[in-house]
Amino acid sequence: MTEDGLTVIGAARNALIAHLMQHSIRTGEFTLKSGRKSTWFCDAKQTACRPDGILLVANVALAEIAALEEKSGPVTAIGGLTAGADPVAFGIAAVAATRGRDLRSFSIRKESKDHGVQGRLAGALLSGDRVVICEDTVTRGTSPLEAAAVVRELGAFPVAVMPVVDRGGTCGAAANEAGLDFRPLVTAPDLGFPYEGP
Repeated sequence: MTEDGLTVIGAARNALIAHLMQHSIRTGEFTLKSGRKSTWFCDAKQTACRPDGILLVANVALAEIAALEEKSGPVTAIGGLTAGADPVAFGIAAVAATRGRDLRSFSIRKESKDHGVQGRLAGALLSGDRVVICEDTVTRGTSPLEAAAVVRELGAFPVAVMPVVDRGGTCGAAANEAGLDFRPLVTAPDLGFPYEGP
């Protein structure tokens, strides 16, 4: 990526951080899904489900996907485990289409609708696709790694995990161990908070 490209992506990421701080971050006393207590909470859907927010997410994500493709080849689909991935995947794919970029999207159901792994797929994932697994927020990373496993079972190839926000700081190691790049758009320290760990 050129120096100008890095400047543009830096500005886009800063705008995304500002949007997250305004709409998605809450401070106080919270109990996380893991049972741990925290002084901050991130509901990144509050950004991903706003029109200006999803445009910011897509700007940063598409730049990250372009950088990923320079390293490891084309990406043809984006998706993840419902419901955390849904607005992110569908929004990024829609914005990509307005830029002449063909990126199909899909969702992985939490349980099979009929029978077998095929029943967990909703959307346009094809066998042989090279896939970015997305998520709104990750702490431990169990949802995107589960989605990656299902994508593999469906005959496609997950190449990266891309959360809007990495809140926990441990998903990257788990993704790398599973052979996946880890490309968070924003991290907890970017938002001024410590990682929350597993």
